[in-house]
Amino acid sequence: MVWDPKNALGHNDYGSFERQRQGSSTEPEDDGHGHGHGQAQGPLRGLQALPLSPLHSSHPHPHAAASTSSMSDTDLIQRQPLLPLPAKNGHHITVEYEEDVDDHSEDDGRAGGKANGIVKINIPKTEREEQRYPKEKWKTLIGKYTFLCLVFSFIMATASLSLVHERVPDRETYGPLPDIFFEFLPQVDWALDVSEIIIMVSSNVTFLIMLFHKHRFIVFRRMFLIVALLYLMRSVTMYVTVLPMSSTTYYCSPKANVTTPWLLTTRVWQLMSGFGLSINGKHTYCGDFIFSGHTVFLTICYLFINEYSPDSPKRIFQLLSWISCISSSIAVFFVLLARGHYTIDVIIAYFVTTRTFWIYHTLANNASLKKPGSHNYLARAWWFPIFRYFEENVGVKVPRQHEWPLPWPRRFLHKPPNRNS
Repeated sequence: MVWDPKNALGHNDYGSFERQRQGSSTEPEDDGHGHGHGQAQGPLRGLQALPLSPLHSSHPHPHAAASTSSMSDTDLIQRQPLLPLPAKNGHHITVEYEEDVDDHSEDDGRAGGKANGIVKINIPKTEREEQRYPKEKWKTLIGKYTFLCLVFSFIMATASLSLVHERVPDRETYGPLPDIFFEFLPQVDWALDVSEIIIMVSSNVTFLIMLFHKHRFIVFRRMFLIVALLYLMRSVTMYVTVLPMSSTTYYCSPKANVTTPWLLTTRVWQLMSGFGLSINGKHTYCGDFIFSGHTVFLTICYLFINEYSPDSPKRIFQLLSWISCISSSIAVFFVLLARGHYTIDVIIAYFVTTRTFWIYHTLANNASLKKPGSHNYLARAWWFPIFRYFEENVGVKVPRQHEWPLPWPRRFLHKPPNRNS
């Protein structure tokens, strides 16, 4: 069988086939009636056998006769060069032509090859310019979700303190435990007020950074859940081991020597209305030592400012991060100076807070770690199912993008708010 290219005689787009008789040459003999002995009848009549060149050229190939004579009907494969496809959206589509060697196929007449033509088209993957970050407001504010988890943890911590207050050792009988910090520095009562003023300023700055964050609902949800976890753990450690008072001058309310539901409720309300601070005069119950709630808040505020503050202007927000770190350290120092906590309370609070924050964000920023398995030991944390529920739709790290949080005034909006971000 031989091939008649389409541009030679103007036939259909794919040319024509011609069957050769065995022992005949490529030049047909005239039988006297104008027909060659080796020509096929019908539509292929009168076609001359010509070799196929890669560019459909009419110039004969020197090895055409040998190639065509050795081909069978099933071995002949038309090969045409694939034209380059036009660029689309700035990406070029690459077309490759692969020849796979088939051990069971016959030789196609070409040097070194048995052909099984496969066309491979490499199309570049299209990527989204921006990752979607679902707000999921209902997970942040409604029902059994993070905000109520935070409120519940505060209630548990204050209820634990209300019960511990009745078990605190008598200050006249048991003095403060030996502490290396207390041995070198004297007690300064006003230092606790300075520490709590720094806590209030740092909390407000952290709130503003989270409020102006583009993905504020995700950030608020993380803050609520991390603080809730810390205060739930604190309510347990504070209750199981009660230490003697570290301060000899701090005012403690008289003990009731009886615990009733009404008494517990009134104490919880009093403590929560004062946000757990002694500067407003409502934190008059003692025994909340292991671990330090002041250190928890100061550390978590610094970590969130450092993690979620804007990238630009870079120097300003780097300075803000350093100021937050230094002020938090000073506030912790003042807590110890006022004998508000033992040194062990501060050390435990720092380690528990930083490790919880880092583990949480490591899990949140890696999609593979959100699936429990033998490879993921972080999934053995007791709060992993809660974390997985709140972070299941956030696949990557939240970028440091900020925007005006209100729909007015419009001059502060660079673009219409993205309701799906």
